[in-house]
Amino acid sequence: MSNLEKLHLYLNVIDRQTFIDGDDLKTNIINNLLRLNSFTFNIRSFNSRYNQIDLPSNEDIQKTFKDFKYNKIISCVDDFQKSRYNQCHIYSYPYEWKCYNKITNNFPGGLFKCVNEVSLFDERPFEHEFFLQIQKSFPFMKKLTITNRKAQMNKRRRKSKNDDENLSIINYYHLTELRFFRAHEDYLEEFLLATKTSLLNNVYLFVGRDLLEKVTDNCTRDATRLNCSKIIYCYSKYDTQLEEHIKDYFFHTDIRSWFT
Repeated sequence: MSNLEKLHLYLNVIDRQTFIDGDDLKTNIINNLLRLNSFTFNIRSFNSRYNQIDLPSNEDIQKTFKDFKYNKIISCVDDFQKSRYNQCHIYSYPYEWKCYNKITNNFPGGLFKCVNEVSLFDERPFEHEFFLQIQKSFPFMKKLTITNRKAQMNKRRRKSKNDDENLSIINYYHLTELRFFRAHEDYLEEFLLATKTSLLNNVYLFVGRDLLEKVTDNCTRDATRLNCSKIIYCYSKYDTQLEEHIKDYFFHTDIRSWFT
């Protein structure tokens, strides 16, 4: 092990007393691998808010990489008060993994050409501009999962000013699968409105039927009809048989496991 010259590390750490940072990597890895000349990593530290720590800022984490000689290092610190945990994500850039999970509003940006699977989570709203940034950063994204219970704020402001026509339409050139898990209706609407989002044909959509019927006005809403005509709606085998008006509203419907 001490003769290792190249290290590619992926690590999730739960309820450690401190977040893993540059000082940890120097002390526990780099100083013990004298021949190491290539070190890429993707490390996420989670800590329950019941396990009290002094939460470092993102600037604090970055200072620990001041003399780091391996690549550029990106860090992101989040504190989720309602979920009662916090996290620190550190990784070498350019990013070399195919998945990027639990992206929040603190996402620092960048270009991730190798990533094809993305998940989003936050306790603060995702606005339209956030999705624009996600599309630019992940141009080859194929799978997207959204978890966020908070309603969009800017949507309400625009609606009061009748200002939706000034939004940039986001084109997802490679997206083939879209999942909503514990998501507010605004995010489903974000993707079903053709005035906000342009989709490919045959995009698989995984979403609860109640939320779907609410956003599409029980599959009668004209504003969501165009994008739904491109979508394969995947419903659970435990759902009742779909009525014809739902089947007609989508390009296709299919029974699929939501957990594959």
